[in-house]
This record gives sequence, C-alpha cells and structure tokens, in this order.
Amino acid sequence: MTDWIRVEGTVMQGYGVASGRAADPRYPQGTIQMQKPIFAKQGVNLEDYFAGTINVSIQPHQYSIKKSKHTLKNVRWTSGELTEDFSFCDCNLIFSDRPKLKGLIYYPHPETKPEHFQSPDVLEIITYYINGLNYGDRLILELNSAQIEIIFSMQIGQQEADSQ
Repeated sequence: MTDWIRVEGTVMQGYGVASGRAADPRYPQGTIQMQKPIFAKQGVNLEDYFAGTINVSIQPHQYSIKKSKHTLKNVRWTSGELTEDFSFCDCNLIFSDRPKLKGLIYYPHPETKPEHFQSPDVLEIITYYINGLNYGDRLILELNSAQIEIIFSMQIGQQEADSQ
C-alpha cells in the first residue's frame, strides 16, 4: 500500500521550454515532446500526458527525492554533447473543483542540467492537459512518501541553524 503525503501548492509560471511556449529555436515543440520517445525507449511512457510541465511552488517548504520510480542516467536527447539524468516520482493532483489527476514529478537532475534551474520549492509535474488552469491557482499534491520527502519550513530553518 502506498503512503501518500499531501502538500498544498501554487501554480507558477515556468520558463516555457518544456512546452515550447518559450519559442526557443533549439526546442521548437518543447523539451518534453523531444524527450518522450527517448524516455519511452528507457521504460518511461509519457505519451498520454501533455507535452509540458506544471510548475507548482510548495513554498515555504522544499522537497528531496528519496527513491524515484524511474531514474534515467546519461540521457542524450539533443544533438549536443551533453547528457542529463532524470528522475520521475508518482503524484496526484487534487483540485477543489475537478477530479483527481495522476501525474509524475519530472526532475531533471540539477547537477547534469545546463540551464533553466528551478527553485528548491518548485515541483515540475507532468500530467494530462488541464483546461482552465491558471498561474496562482492553488491545488493539493499527493506524493508517494517512499519516493519523495517534503522538507517543511521549520526543518529548513533548523538545517540552516545547524550548518552555522
């Protein structure tokens, strides 16, 4: 049985590269659309999901990946020399006015990512297209507690005090 932890978050504007809205000529259809076939070959099928991410801030909390559902190492998804590592964790999105949606936390490992870094409180979610979703909307995320940990704001303050 899966133990789910819940955390409230706010939909935030991202860079627009995942969906292609940024009009970056390197990623004309967006990074997710380019990555889907490569991820599928390695066992992560995102075909049914929207080719973009929803950025959800859980501020003042942060998160840490414990043991992802899938981790892909040294993925070459562009014509360049760089490879990246990606992890995926199960999640559900809970809204006040619509059914629960399954999704995945999409986590490009920062140590292998060349640009477009996220704040430590922002989770990138891959799920189905959600009509009418707006920046600033509040929702509840259900996260698999075996895969991801929420670091609550009091713990963050204690960790900072301990390091001094």
